Amino acid sequence: MKLFTAFPKLVFLLLTLLTSSLWAQSPLTMPPSGDNQKSVVTQYIGSLVHVTLTYNSPDVTGPGGENRTGKIWGEVVHYGMVNQGFGLEKPAPWRAGSNENTTITFSHDVLLQGQPVKAGTYGLLMMVEKEGPWTLILSRNSTAWGSYFYEEKDDVLRVKVTPEETQFHEWLTYEFIDRRPTHATAALFWENKKVPFKIEVPNMTEIYFANMSKELQSDKGFSWRAWNDAATYALNNNIHLEEALTWAEKAVTPSFVGEENFTTLQTKARLLEKLGRTAESTEVMAKAMAHPTASPLEIHAYGRQLLTTGKKQEALDIFKLNAKRFPKSWPVNVGLARGYSAVGDYQKALKYAKLAANEAPDKLNKDSMQAAVDKLQKGQDIN
Repeated sequence: MKLFTAFPKLVFLLLTLLTSSLWAQSPLTMPPSGDNQKSVVTQYIGSLVHVTLTYNSPDVTGPGGENRTGKIWGEVVHYGMVNQGFGLEKPAPWRAGSNENTTITFSHDVLLQGQPVKAGTYGLLMMVEKEGPWTLILSRNSTAWGSYFYEEKDDVLRVKVTPEETQFHEWLTYEFIDRRPTHATAALFWENKKVPFKIEVPNMTEIYFANMSKELQSDKGFSWRAWNDAATYALNNNIHLEEALTWAEKAVTPSFVGEENFTTLQTKARLLEKLGRTAESTEVMAKAMAHPTASPLEIHAYGRQLLTTGKKQEALDIFKLNAKRFPKSWPVNVGLARGYSAVGDYQKALKYAKLAANEAPDKLNKDSMQAAVDKLQKGQDIN
């Protein structure tokens, strides 16, 4: 009879254990452990390179509601390397977040704190110190749970990072606090600490160039503008000029997608000059100036380019050509004022500056030319 009475309790106990086991191994998506929400932040550096940090975000307030302010660093987060009593049971750094591994993904090769890192996804860990700099670690093991399975042999990189005091942050957060065309600075924030680390792209122009080469082979290449833009990019950055010239040829050649116009002719002329083929450059540029598509603004802009390179007489000749082709157009008189000023003929420059001030299309240009008039009356160059 006692056995019979005890039997239902035994069955209940077995069912409870079985249910708990099945729940722990459930293939379903369950709430995050400790309610530490997963977070993802991605930052582009330029238009192509991007960095993604994926992490779980604990808060300063503990799971039971306890206030852990002042107890995060050195208690919740251990200093140095410790055996956490699970996994490989070896000394390991902090997982730089909570729950599964914090990871960082680079779309391209970068420099992290000045050290080279190949494109890919890495486990991100930190060796926290009570005093002095911390050590940021990238591990090729990016799929482990936390740092319980950390092994030094998996290290790809170790660099020093300097923690800083900051305003209070309840939730552990990664942010990008500085964003530039070729680099960005990421930072971990939690409680009263900020830990920044710099990510640089050392060969950004080559990345753009390589991407343009691929894009020109796609539907994007079915336009003369694409070929001209790619050639101009290479020219402005002084890279792969011979290949850029072939792109300029495609942009200017009417067969298929090319179009002969002022823009494509000018790009070709600039590349030829850069490559030291001066006679060919002069011939192509003359063709651009006489082309029906050339506008007074485009010719004026070319004259300004010549001024910036110190070719003062050549610039004046271009401004004169513009005046001959488009005598009543803005900004022809502006160009003549600048051209004559550049060669030191301030009286003629003053004449055209006054004309330009009277015919200015808006207040900004009128004020600019009036300022030029004032300078020329004092015998000062306006360039």
